[in-house]
Amino acid sequence: MSCVTPAEYTRVIKVEDVIQFCMRCLEKVGVNKDHCGALAEVLVAGDHRGHYSHGINRLEMYVMDVEKGVCSKEGEPVIEKETVSTALVNGRNLLGPVVGNFCMKLAIEKAKKTGVAWITAYGSNHFGIAGWYSLMASNAGLLGMAFTNTSPLVYPTRSKQRAMGTNPLTVAAPSSKAGDEFVLDMATSAVALGKIEMCRRRGIPIPHGWGADKNGKSTTDPAEAAGEGALFPLGGEEQNSGYKGFGLGMMVEIFCGIMAGGAYGTNVRRWMATDRPANLGQAFVAIDPNAFASGFGDRMSDYVNSMRNLSRVDEKQPVVIPGDPEREHIEECRKMGGIRYPPVLIDSMDKLADRLHVQRMPVLKELKP
Repeated sequence: MSCVTPAEYTRVIKVEDVIQFCMRCLEKVGVNKDHCGALAEVLVAGDHRGHYSHGINRLEMYVMDVEKGVCSKEGEPVIEKETVSTALVNGRNLLGPVVGNFCMKLAIEKAKKTGVAWITAYGSNHFGIAGWYSLMASNAGLLGMAFTNTSPLVYPTRSKQRAMGTNPLTVAAPSSKAGDEFVLDMATSAVALGKIEMCRRRGIPIPHGWGADKNGKSTTDPAEAAGEGALFPLGGEEQNSGYKGFGLGMMVEIFCGIMAGGAYGTNVRRWMATDRPANLGQAFVAIDPNAFASGFGDRMSDYVNSMRNLSRVDEKQPVVIPGDPEREHIEECRKMGGIRYPPVLIDSMDKLADRLHVQRMPVLKELKP
């Protein structure tokens, strides 16, 4: 769990330079400037926190959606139905982070008045790392949760048909002490598809239990799993409790596509297809701990540190809580002066820059592998 950036991630680029590059690419294809900033911040936050599967690795996908006309360049989400603590939002096919930011801000506003808020959205798109939205609530002193469905990429237990998304979920809880916040951000599949894509880019095999071939059998070939095969649910094969990940993935789908009235299950657009809008369903929850027992922040700090200080199997391997690996990666970036990337990913970004006729990202320094 501890964050160790692979040695071959040798190109260091300043955070602000990555943000500006994302914005240049998006502005070039006509996206509203504010929307460009919203997406750029979420993508770079993914890399900054060590979730390279959801960072600039995804940039070209967003660009293609806009170029093909299946994602709107401008506009604002609309509240279609609401109560004091709930709302149904029409994302109007805007960039996922534009919809996500709108919904979580609304959830925070309502939760501060009523104690709890639940917002669902349809007509949305891929919104980057789910943890971005739960952190919005946590930074406001609230518990935050976010969920999204995705394109069918997962074999449900005992099936060899892609019928469920990676359907991530996130929970973030504030603490009275900085650095003790709980930030869980996870796919309900064995891994996010982007991790398999990063293995493919780097030319390395995937571990058993991540993905399956077209016959539903475990494979270590990332191209096979991402191609004609699929991902396993969290847990992997049935004997390793993959049915629990299957159940969690269905739970997220209920919160998202089904509750919001968006696409769901096999009705969601195929991954990387640009033949029609994605119409993803998403859910955002905010809870005010002050509506319950006092002293929440102090108990959170005490609890997470009691976990960190448990006796270790290996003295060199500390117990880390959800959020610690990301904090470790952010600190590594601070010391390095920027984010480390594999040359193969930066080469692909250079090709995108050349295709769009925008300035490439300047490399701060090149490390020895």
